Amino acid sequence: MPIYELSCETGHRSETLQASAAPLPACPVCGAATRKLPSGFGVGGSASVPPPPERMPQTWKSTHRGDRDYVTHLRRVADARRDLESRNPELAGDHRPVLAHAGRFEGSPLRAGDPMEPEAPARPPGSPGPSGAAGEASGT
Repeated sequence: MPIYELSCETGHRSETLQASAAPLPACPVCGAATRKLPSGFGVGGSASVPPPPERMPQTWKSTHRGDRDYVTHLRRVADARRDLESRNPELAGDHRPVLAHAGRFEGSPLRAGDPMEPEAPARPPGSPGPSGAAGEASGT
């Protein structure tokens, strides 16, 4: 049965729970005739996007030492993310395995295929190299 918001001519407001075909009750305060008011509605629950793999626990310690319920929860979150990415490929991130995520790789994890050392920026010809000498050989 729906809940109706009612108002009488004098402005008293009330709610009633009744069948839609039943006649409206009189105002509980003054006894005057009532009419239905447009009712607001609420939406329950919330929408959330499962976190990407980078934000999931990366170590055994992060799973509360393998707590069965927590690991099951993590598995469900990972499955939800996989399903979301299969429906929306633009959300899929880098799926290459993470090889290192601690130490100097904490801010930017080392993934399979990445160089171990960052590449040095290219130097223009004739600029001093690491030893400070300009060019390979001088013709003087």
